Amino acid sequence: MRALLSIKPEYAFKIFDGEKRFEFRKIIFKNPNIKTVVVYASSPVQQVIGEFEIDDIFSFAPDMLWEMTKEYSGISEEFFFEYFANREIAHAIKIKKTRRYRKPLCIKEAFNATPPQSYMYI
Repeated sequence: MRALLSIKPEYAFKIFDGEKRFEFRKIIFKNPNIKTVVVYASSPVQQVIGEFEIDDIFSFAPDMLWEMTKEYSGISEEFFFEYFANREIAHAIKIKKTRRYRKPLCIKEAFNATPPQSYMYI
């Protein structure tokens, strides 16, 4: 099963460059069978640019999660802690293998969907 995630372009491209090996989320999938994430680069790109396989999902207190993931977080420590402010649990999707599409896809044409706020199953 796959999930489609909306990710800001600057972070989406870092995933496919190998600089960002973790995707952080306040809310994680309820379905434990998600193995692949399809990446929608949000505005101004507004295209589905690739996908990645999930290696693992970590759910810990933010300070502990930052220590585990900071080297390949692809974000600043300040942004991380602002994002998870007032959260007891933070989630990180560990990226295993990426595949950037040669030709980006239109979310409406390819998936008959509108961009999700966080994620959607496909």
